[in-house]
Order: sequence, then C-alpha cells, then structure tokens
Amino acid sequence: MLHVYLGTDRQKARAEMSKALTKEGKKSRIVRITDANSVADLQEALRGSGMFGEKRVVVLDGVFANEEMQGVVISALPHIKKSNESFFILEGKLDAETRRILEKHAETVEKFDAKREKEGGEIFALAYALKRGDKKALWVNYQRALMRDEAPEAIHGVLFWGAKDMLLRAKARSPEWNRGAKLVAELAELPHEARRSSFDLEYALEHYILGLLR
Repeated sequence: MLHVYLGTDRQKARAEMSKALTKEGKKSRIVRITDANSVADLQEALRGSGMFGEKRVVVLDGVFANEEMQGVVISALPHIKKSNESFFILEGKLDAETRRILEKHAETVEKFDAKREKEGGEIFALAYALKRGDKKALWVNYQRALMRDEAPEAIHGVLFWGAKDMLLRAKARSPEWNRGAKLVAELAELPHEARRSSFDLEYALEHYILGLLR
C-alpha cells in the first residue's frame, strides 16, 4: 500500500507524513531510505521483509533527486501497490507525468504547496510567446510559471486569452487568423479532453505545449 506526500511546503508535508507514520509504525520497524543511500539499499528495502516476515513500514524520503533511484521506484510501483506493507513517499514538486504515475498506484496522495507572492504580469509572457510563435520562449515561460506554482487553470486561461487575442487582431482568413482559430479551438477543447482521459490539466497542458514545440 502506497501513501504519497508531495509539494513545495516540505515542512508541512513531512509533518503530515510523520503523523501517519506514528500510527502505522507502532508495531512495525520503520525502514527509511533517502537519496544519501545507495541504489542497492533501495532495492533491498523494496524486496520485502525477508524470511522472518518482520512487519515493516518503508519510507522513501526524497529519493527522486537521484535519477537512478527514481527509475527503480517507478518500476517497483505495481509491487508496492499490491504489498501488504505500507510505503510512504515524500517528494517536492514533481513533473506532471511522474505525479500521474504515482497517483495511479497510490492509496492516498496529499499535496502541500507553499504560498508564494506572485508578480501578476509574469504569466502573460506565455501568451506573448504563443502569439509570436516563439517556441523556446513558450517552453521557458511555461517552466517558470510552474516554478512560481501558477495554477494549471491560470496557465490555460492565459494561453487561451493569447490565442483569442491573436484571432481577433488578425485579418480574416489570413495565415495568422487561421493559426489563431486553430489554437482557440484546441485550447477550448483541452480541459474537456483532459477530463475524458482522466488526466490532470497540468499534464494535459505539458503534453499540448510539447506538441507545439515539434
């Protein structure tokens, strides 16, 4: 059984996980693996309690900072999901695809993000990059928006505004008008498509923007 604690507010995420561990670990041995451990340590922890059947709770604390360890954990998720032992994963901000994979295998997922002051104008750089067709700036500003913890809905809204503004300003049936119309239609459909596919909007946005970069 897997429990996942994520987010930029690591202190709060750790505190909430500790509460759960206090309950789970009363009659169990807690095995804690961090990115300071070796890959061999991680693999041993994932193998199970061994021949004596000792009850364990396994904590994977920040191991995704190590790319090889992350791969080992991702590969082991089907086993972890079916295990009678409890596994806890504590991580910071993850990309949408990794988070989606964890959510698929987890019994519970809790997210704790620290509130940050935002400079409201920064997010509009996304819209301007989209209108210019500047692929590099679009990707860079998308990553910056994620680092500022902008909500996926806000990012989508700004991109939709940019596409709509481009459409309204362009001469009818011009190449710019056609491009704006295409973007408006795609962005209008994106949230509905994400819901139909059971994807988070953040994952759908990332997939869509990567498609624009090709």
